[in-house]
Amino acid sequence: MDFLKPETVLDLQNIRNELVHMEDTIIFNFIERSYFPTCSSVYLENADGLKIPDFDGSFLDWALMHLEMLESQIRRFESPDETPFFPDHILKPILPSINYPKVLASYSNQVNYNSNIKRMYIDKITKLISKNDGDAKESYGSVTTIDIKCLQSLSRRIHFGKFVAEAKFQKDKELYTDLIKKKDIDGLYQNITNSAVEEKILQRLLIKAEVYGVDPTNKEGERKITPEYLVKIYKEYVIPMTKEVEVQYLLRRLEDST
Repeated sequence: MDFLKPETVLDLQNIRNELVHMEDTIIFNFIERSYFPTCSSVYLENADGLKIPDFDGSFLDWALMHLEMLESQIRRFESPDETPFFPDHILKPILPSINYPKVLASYSNQVNYNSNIKRMYIDKITKLISKNDGDAKESYGSVTTIDIKCLQSLSRRIHFGKFVAEAKFQKDKELYTDLIKKKDIDGLYQNITNSAVEEKILQRLLIKAEVYGVDPTNKEGERKITPEYLVKIYKEYVIPMTKEVEVQYLLRRLEDST
């Protein structure tokens, strides 16, 4: 996806191709997470053994915030497809800024679902992809590192709904303008939903999990990711939240003159 070429960014087929690529990233991150137990202590504020002076939040929050501060200095969050979990702590880049052409509406950065994504990941997804429900103090750092990878890949995928929404708006401005003026949320959901595409995604994930989730040289070995769980994660969490992002983006679309 070349964000310096806006005419390619809002092509729905290009967007779908990018989403397919993201699936692989998410699956392999989940597989890496599957080597560890849930380690719920890293998600708790002031957990025993993980208390951080002068910081109100979990060990995961602390690590993620400081990583984002570093990444912001190398321009990560200037890219239109990146959304920070701690936007109030983003620093000015050391590298020269890139003048990306405007593709999304001016308020797009305000459509930030990362708090919901983090809650969903901790409360729902970790229980499905972890090795077991347990703790391993020696693995807190490793678990936090891979959790951040999982969160960032999920965030990018879900917030890509803004590009989907913009592409659909540009394709049929009259229809979406009417729905937005009426604040017809049900109508927006109906028009952004493509059941055939969603079913194709789920079928593709089922196949990928079957192939990627086990060592091909030892197919009788331990499975690292369960296909049914991966489908459940996308069907019940990732796809619905992506559509929430699309609708919230569209509801404000008439604020912008683009």
